[in-house]
Amino acid sequence: MNWIKETVLPKFKAFVKQKENEETLWIKCKNCDQMIFHKEFKKNHNVCKSCNYHGYISAYDRIKLLFDENTPEKIEQNPIKEDPLNFKDLKKYSDRIKDAKNKTNLDDAILTYYGLINKTPCVISCFDFSFMGGSMGRAVGNSIITATNEAVKRKCALIIIPSSGGARMQEGIFSLMQLPRSVIAINQLKENSLPYIVLLTNPTTGGVTASFAMLGDIHIAEPGAIIGFAGRRVIEKTVKENLPEDFQKSEYLKTHGMVDLVIPRHEQKKKISDIIKILTHNIN
Repeated sequence: MNWIKETVLPKFKAFVKQKENEETLWIKCKNCDQMIFHKEFKKNHNVCKSCNYHGYISAYDRIKLLFDENTPEKIEQNPIKEDPLNFKDLKKYSDRIKDAKNKTNLDDAILTYYGLINKTPCVISCFDFSFMGGSMGRAVGNSIITATNEAVKRKCALIIIPSSGGARMQEGIFSLMQLPRSVIAINQLKENSLPYIVLLTNPTTGGVTASFAMLGDIHIAEPGAIIGFAGRRVIEKTVKENLPEDFQKSEYLKTHGMVDLVIPRHEQKKKISDIIKILTHNIN
């Protein structure tokens, strides 16, 4: 009986679950509960046509959405020791990374590419929330530094697209050190008079918000994105006040001066390329 429970039953459940996922034709909007045909949802870049809710989009799809066709060049990262502290909670950190890699097909929570946006050159570093909540460890910090160096080398703009829960706890002090490292890297852009644009997506929180994500020359946000440092409940308990319903959402932050523009996903490519052209007209 134990053999059936421990070996046969898990494999059967995994097989049934896989079949169910393959046959899913409809998606329920997380905001308005509207049922959306999955092909229509994907065609609209994972945005609900009924309520304009901007759903999760992978880093690969976002890169494809922003860059001109056949122009993206992946910027490879140097390999690092993935588990410097040999960390273990309920599960080994090394096993968590392995699972995340298998699930997402990514090496870590960020992708960096060089390419053209409407024929305008730029470097993009894009987070993927599906990889351990887009958390920032040494690999992410190294990627931001590499992206900055590449932008300086090519004399072009840098766009960072965060989607993160903050620093990666399994790397301890190593993850916290990515905050000052990323700030120093961004300062190189400013020293070379190169544009730095941040496209804030849902969610952008914790140490990511407390470092490079709020240092942009221009801050753009997607509609309805949650952007902040601490969570809403933590703040309410600390200040002992009820916060506005739209607190920490991109529209609220725009009204209060923390975000410059709120741009829907299907308009981002054109508007970002226009901003880069304005900011770089006298560089080359």
